[in-house]
Amino acid sequence: MSSRYGEFPGARPRRLRTTPAMRRLVAETRLSPAELILPMFVREGITAPQEISSMPGVVQHTRDSLRKAAAEAAAAGVGGIMLFGVPEVKDAVGSAGTDPDGILQAGIRDVISEVGDTVVVMSDLCLDEYTDHGHCGVLDAEGRVDNDATLERYAEMAQVQADAGVHVVGPSGMMDGQVGVVRDALDEIGKQDVAILAYTAKYASAFYGPFREAVNSSLKGDRKTYQQDPANLRESMRELALDLDEGADIVMVKPALPYLDVLRRVADEVDVPVAAYQISGEYAMVEAAAANGWIDRDRTIMETLTSIRRAGANMILTYWATEVAQRL
Repeated sequence: MSSRYGEFPGARPRRLRTTPAMRRLVAETRLSPAELILPMFVREGITAPQEISSMPGVVQHTRDSLRKAAAEAAAAGVGGIMLFGVPEVKDAVGSAGTDPDGILQAGIRDVISEVGDTVVVMSDLCLDEYTDHGHCGVLDAEGRVDNDATLERYAEMAQVQADAGVHVVGPSGMMDGQVGVVRDALDEIGKQDVAILAYTAKYASAFYGPFREAVNSSLKGDRKTYQQDPANLRESMRELALDLDEGADIVMVKPALPYLDVLRRVADEVDVPVAAYQISGEYAMVEAAAANGWIDRDRTIMETLTSIRRAGANMILTYWATEVAQRL
């Protein structure tokens, strides 16, 4: 084709962008409520939900408000709920995490009684919420996280969470061998149907900041000796191979937006479902910028979630899960 401005190619991609209906018709990536997972915090010893200052709109729930929020998520069509417990008392070995009557186990039972099997109920399997030092495992005499001693605690956690009725456990501490130990512990008590969402590539990220407030973290220092170095990608692929070999049912990349390249690589390599966690810092940045009038909040939320899906995630943990599901 030629014009008075010279030769012009015949293809006109803009034809498929002309109207909202046309753009919707040809969209390559779509969001569905069923692909969204809502992380929720249940705190022991409070009588009303507690606002998390660094995460506007997110709260530490009472057991009653947790049930109501779970029912709201289910009604919106959200696919899953990930539960985190916030105990009143912490100790060196995270005893509340393996107490059958601990706050997380109580929260699991509450949510299961509220939503049954209409939503997949998941639980965080880690010690950081329950230890007085804030690390994801037990410490040795020199104050280092003891990998193998921690695995014994994870096995106990898996069993009490499964006994509480959870559908999926999420070992998130990045201990070597954690998926295999958890799988063996679940099978040992006849819980073969409880699935494992492996935190396969969990990076030592600066974006976790608001989460520390959400779980009343006692951490001093960092978790760089067990969470992954943000500089590394091949290391994630090694972790992926190990998790799959140990029996992971779903694999996850965390955080999401800063690691979309890792997410794409993982999605290209596996034949199991892939999850990504849009974490507290990602949420907080959008909310803060929107509150200052710097960005369009609703459009930004949808754009970030779409980018995570486009990079290969089959499911997304996001604090906007119920809101977005209702909008969709």
